[in-house]
Amino acid sequence: MLNLWFLATSVVDRNGEGQIHTLGLFKVLLLTLLLVGLNAHAALWTITYPRPIDDTDERTLYPIALLKLALDKTGVNYELRPSDRILLTGKAMRQLRENREVSVVWSMTDIQREKDLTAIRIPIAKGLIGLRVFAIPNQKRAKFAEVESIADMRALVPVQGEDWPDTKILQANGFNVFTVPEFDKAYDFLSQGKGDFFPRSVIEIIPELDKIGKSASVSLEPSLAIYYPTAMYYFVSNNNKTLAHLIETGLQRAIEDGSFDELFQSTFMPILDEMNMDERTIFSIENPLLPDDTPLANEALWYKATARK
Repeated sequence: MLNLWFLATSVVDRNGEGQIHTLGLFKVLLLTLLLVGLNAHAALWTITYPRPIDDTDERTLYPIALLKLALDKTGVNYELRPSDRILLTGKAMRQLRENREVSVVWSMTDIQREKDLTAIRIPIAKGLIGLRVFAIPNQKRAKFAEVESIADMRALVPVQGEDWPDTKILQANGFNVFTVPEFDKAYDFLSQGKGDFFPRSVIEIIPELDKIGKSASVSLEPSLAIYYPTAMYYFVSNNNKTLAHLIETGLQRAIEDGSFDELFQSTFMPILDEMNMDERTIFSIENPLLPDDTPLANEALWYKATARK
């Protein structure tokens, strides 16, 4: 900054008494601000997100595409790259809290996560993370044909991860949840007949079922769903408010110019149509982990799922 000031003042004309003309001073300030602005614009932001188990994981495509869209809207010069090692959500959140390895993580929110980290409170998938359909063992399909109420659903055993917010939500709503230590174990357990169903967001389940293939004896249940209000946010470290502001600004600009909705619609509407969501019976349950600051009143931020029961 000091060098820039000297560079600017060196081009100013002086009068016979060695004083800087008023016009010259204005030129100094203008040139200094211009040079500082150019220098800031040229600065490169390196933004690191958690590397998934598989670099071709389709579930990561939308969050990365939306993050790029938001950053592009700010005009900042950035590099977006995966972490050096694979980081599942729980580990990634811990590393982010300690400001290590990653600078941004996207995940479902809860009260504790919003205490530990800074949430950008714009639901990146418009709440679809809380609209859950079921992966089920093929040999148990008849059980689901008999379900007519949420009480019938509670008689079935869901499989979830040990440290997932979803596990606590289901337990709070009377479900006896079978937990697994790692995500990829859930489908293995279903194939072995342990547990009755694996509730997965509508934005997650198709790529997952495609990946495991038909040999796993697990398939999509065709007629039911559960909905609870929740949001998937971008999270950053509490020590990185500047990045939080940058991402929020970009997302708001994308909402205002329609590019957010355009990306959302092109990504998820074909999936919702494929799963016949309009024909499913959707049971609505409570989410006791939902933070008070969740922007539920802003209808533009949410996809409206019609709960029928």
